[in-house]
Amino acid sequence: MPHPTLDASVSPLRQRLIDDMNMRRFSRETQRNYLRDIGRLATFLGRSPDTATSDDLRRFQIEQQHDGVPVPTMNSIVSALRFFFTHTVDRPDLARRLVRLAHPRKLPVVLSRDEVARLLNATTCLKHQAALSVAYGAGLRVAEVSMLKVADVDSERMLLRVERGKGGRYRNAMLSQDLLTLLRQWWIVGRQQGVMHREGWLFPDSMQ
Repeated sequence: MPHPTLDASVSPLRQRLIDDMNMRRFSRETQRNYLRDIGRLATFLGRSPDTATSDDLRRFQIEQQHDGVPVPTMNSIVSALRFFFTHTVDRPDLARRLVRLAHPRKLPVVLSRDEVARLLNATTCLKHQAALSVAYGAGLRVAEVSMLKVADVDSERMLLRVERGKGGRYRNAMLSQDLLTLLRQWWIVGRQQGVMHREGWLFPDSMQ
């Protein structure tokens, strides 16, 4: 990730926060979320967030509850503020004052075989069928599917290499024989249409 350039529109405190996140190789999305959430505290205070007191943080969290802010959102804000107070302004005592709320996790809805078949057959586009099959069959997120490259398909070990997984981590996903066969069909069609290349994306945006 390129290092942001300090200019007159960026305060020294904000730049320090950005530098701290860059040093830890936070993703762009995480950086945007942290900047937004710390900005919420600044808006609540009406002043710079590094001037917050433990009582300010308590009032901030109480107001969030009264406003009906969802628990996952509140916990995400806590993560951002803990990072800010621990690493950027060196106030770990304030970070410890922030309370994370218990949040019961619901079990995901599992589709039946018929429902999966209807989902995959909802499109006649081979590219879309292959992308949906990868997402479902290999358990990948939409962003992970969109970032796959042809070289990420390891037919010898029957694996998919996911380079930009959650948290920016690398991982491997299992590749079934049926899914490999479908991807090979898409490779042939994509090559014929001139959109697939050995060093290119597995699902290039230019293909509709």
